[in-house]
Amino acid sequence: MTAALLAFGMLQAAQAADAVHVQRPVPFNEDADVPGAVKRECKLDEQLPDFVAQYAREKGMTVEFAPQVTATSPGQALVMEITDVVSEGNAFLGHHKSVTVKGKLYRDGKLAGSFKGRRNSMGGAFGGFKGSCSVLGRSVKALGEDIAGWLAAPREDAMLGDLE
Repeated sequence: MTAALLAFGMLQAAQAADAVHVQRPVPFNEDADVPGAVKRECKLDEQLPDFVAQYAREKGMTVEFAPQVTATSPGQALVMEITDVVSEGNAFLGHHKSVTVKGKLYRDGKLAGSFKGRRNSMGGAFGGFKGSCSVLGRSVKALGEDIAGWLAAPREDAMLGDLE
């Protein structure tokens, strides 16, 4: 029993060392033209890291949240920012939404990869019954899956989602 507990403890320590640290909430780029209502109401900055963590977990990776993550953070640090949000249209006229994200993965301060990803959405099935935040949330969910896939094999200057 003691050996099993020791092995479990060692596994947890190894996973913590390999964990990817992600800032939550993810900041909006200071030059991004993001509608104020989107920033206030949609919580894309919190949903994005949550979806990255969810999909990374499905791939056997561990994501840990931190209030601040930089290139000089120890271990693996994924530095992301939301660089653009388009929220045009509505349920009656049709949605035209997109979210663009940039990110860089650092390992002990050294660049290990970078990406730019964008996902567009018109609302999907029953889009006429969805609000703007719901449609933007679909884009962020897809980006979370894209980013988690990239984390499994990071490379520089990767184009994810609808930019591929």
